[in-house]
Amino acid sequence: MHIPDGYLGPGTYTAAYAAAIPFWAAASKKLGRTLKGRQVPLLALSASFSFVIMMFNVPIPGGTTGHAVGAVLAAILLGPWAACIAVSVALVVQALLFGDGGITCVGANCINMAVVMPFAGYAVWRLLAGNSPACSRRRWIAAAVAGYVGLNAAALSAAIMFGIQPQLAQDAAGRALYAPYSLKVAIGAMMAEHLLIFGFVEAAVTGLVVRYIQKTDPSLLGVSAEKKI
Repeated sequence: MHIPDGYLGPGTYTAAYAAAIPFWAAASKKLGRTLKGRQVPLLALSASFSFVIMMFNVPIPGGTTGHAVGAVLAAILLGPWAACIAVSVALVVQALLFGDGGITCVGANCINMAVVMPFAGYAVWRLLAGNSPACSRRRWIAAAVAGYVGLNAAALSAAIMFGIQPQLAQDAAGRALYAPYSLKVAIGAMMAEHLLIFGFVEAAVTGLVVRYIQKTDPSLLGVSAEKKI
């Protein structure tokens, strides 16, 4: 899902940075006010986990890649604002040091994977998990569903960014200057792989880790949404 340089025009990636900055600012402010000592190692582990799992990239049509992200898992454990920071850090490091995702597209990639994904997934998690006990089966199933939905929401966001490029920037002959695929093609290519393959990978990773946490330290899942970052 990492978008490389050259696939989004300046108008799109500039707008993405402008949209991402308020989320980064708000998330940083919330972390500075509410982050507890016990949560610091968990935040670092969440960023590291996201970084590692995103390095297993599978190229897909459209100039991007498919992979698990771990953003919804981070949101379940620490809240969506903390997940925004954790995944953003992982994406920035990947872009700067490993060339995984373009530098111009860091804002766009963060919107997709550090904003859309954790917030969408966390909303599904809260809806399905409800007030169930920390060790209930309902919680790890809710986590798996949330991971699936969150990843596909991020994929759809990325597909839309690709698909609008031909209408935004063309040369004198009417050819697209950046991503050449129409909205229909971009959404079809991105969503097919994520709905049928990568979404289930994300669901399995999220559900299994939550199930493991239920067995080892269920208190991590028993914190109410109001106490999370």
